[in-house]
Order: sequence, then C-alpha cells, then structure tokens
Amino acid sequence: MKFDMHCHTKEGSVDARVSIEDYIKTLREKGFDGMLVSDHDSYDGYRYWRKNIRGKEYKDFVVLKGVEYDTVDGGHFLVVLPNHIGLKILEIKGMPVRLLIRLVHHYGGILGPAHPCGERYLSLFSTGKYKRRRDIALQFDFLEGFNACEDERSNAGAREMAAKYRLPMFGGSDSHRPDCVGCAYTEFDADIRDENDLIAYIRNGGKTAVGGMRYYGTTKDKLGVFNHLLVQSFWFYNKTGAMIRGRKRKVELEKDKLRKMQKNRTRTRQDHKAGQSKMQ
Repeated sequence: MKFDMHCHTKEGSVDARVSIEDYIKTLREKGFDGMLVSDHDSYDGYRYWRKNIRGKEYKDFVVLKGVEYDTVDGGHFLVVLPNHIGLKILEIKGMPVRLLIRLVHHYGGILGPAHPCGERYLSLFSTGKYKRRRDIALQFDFLEGFNACEDERSNAGAREMAAKYRLPMFGGSDSHRPDCVGCAYTEFDADIRDENDLIAYIRNGGKTAVGGMRYYGTTKDKLGVFNHLLVQSFWFYNKTGAMIRGRKRKVELEKDKLRKMQKNRTRTRQDHKAGQSKMQ
C-alpha cells in the first residue's frame, strides 16, 4: 500500500492551506491508498475527518491519526498512537525528547524524528544537544528517510542514519500547499487499515520503501540566504512556547499519572475478584 506519511491540513495546522478532503481527492488521483495526518501539535485535522467525512465517502482510502510534535530540545517528531489512545499532552508542545519517547512507548505507540538531518532547531541531529548523541536513534521505531521539502543532503543523511541503526523509513511530502501533496511516498508490504496495523507492522520488522520528488516551493526556498533568520526565530518561538505551556504540560502529566493509578487499582480489584472466584 502507498501512503503519504507527513500531511498538514488547514483544519489542524495554522500554516497549512489544504483541507483534508482535498488531500484525499488528490492522493487518490495520484494512486495513493492512504495518508498520515500529522498536524503540528494537534489532532484537529483528524477530528474533522472523523466527524465530517469518515464513513460517508472515500471508504477505500485510509486516514491514519498522527501528530508532528515540537519538542523543546530535539526538533520535530512524528508520533502514532494506537486506535483507542488519545493523549492531550501531545497537543501541548514543548516536552523534551526523552520524556516524549517514554510516554509514547508506554502507551504502545511508535515515533521517529521528522526530517532528522534538516534545519537547526527543527531537526534532531542538527540540534546542539543531539548532534553528537546519535545513539539515541536506538530508541526510535522509525525515522523520516525522505521528506519532499528537504534537500538531497538532508535526505541522504537520514537514509544513512536509518541504515546504520536498521530503522524502517517513512516518506512524506510535509505538504502545506496543494502543489506539494503526494510529492513523497511510503510503500508498505501489508494491508494497513488503521493505526494498530501500522504499529504492529513496524514493530514486527516490516519493510518500507520511500521516495518521491523534491518540492521547491517551501518558505525556505523563497527566502534563500535569509532563511537563517526564520530558523533563528523558530528557536525563540519554540523556547518561549515551551515555557508558556509548561504548567499545562505538568497538569496533564499529573492527570495521566492519576489515570494510571486508577487503572492499576481497577486491575488489582479485578485480579482479586478473579482469585476469589477460583478459590470458590
């Protein structure tokens, strides 16, 4: 099956100009079987599809729920959680990379860095903290090996990392505008119908094939030599945003701990009742 595994919708990303329905129409016309909705720190695009489109039209097209999460210290990450899991904290940017890894894996999800060798502050292996600590790749489930908005140097570096650490690769357009949709692809040698199928496929060592064409209509292409100013401003924006949302993240983490405790208590009571039943 052929998917575009990095898609920003106008319903979920403030900088995107493509509706999720237009994504589906365009990708189907280009021979794609599905897409991963990966809005910035938001599930709003996926929610819109689930509420307004799912089950009504395009039943032959698979829409997967994902998010592109902005960490405070390692750039952007693509995250996919199981079908039944929804974590509010993934819509509150600014977690550090290592906490994100622990949280996603605790809930049975998978994650990997988006454009890992791309722009500074946006990409894991171009940031100061992780530029030399590449062994952190051992904790990932995949990485983005082809991004249509990245240059050959960036994508070649990602492919090199994937080969070194034997990680499957995702390919995605990272599209925000109509003419970028479907510029990259991921092929899976399996019938992927939902997030659980994808997670199981990746964890069981499923193979992927990625590729596509370079998209030259990005903001950084238009800015040219002045793009470094935009990149530097992102550092300020990301750090400030992380600090502003710090309390919200702490509150959500406390709620998460409480939910785990309640779940454990329920499980303990159920085990106790089951044990008593066996004794009787």
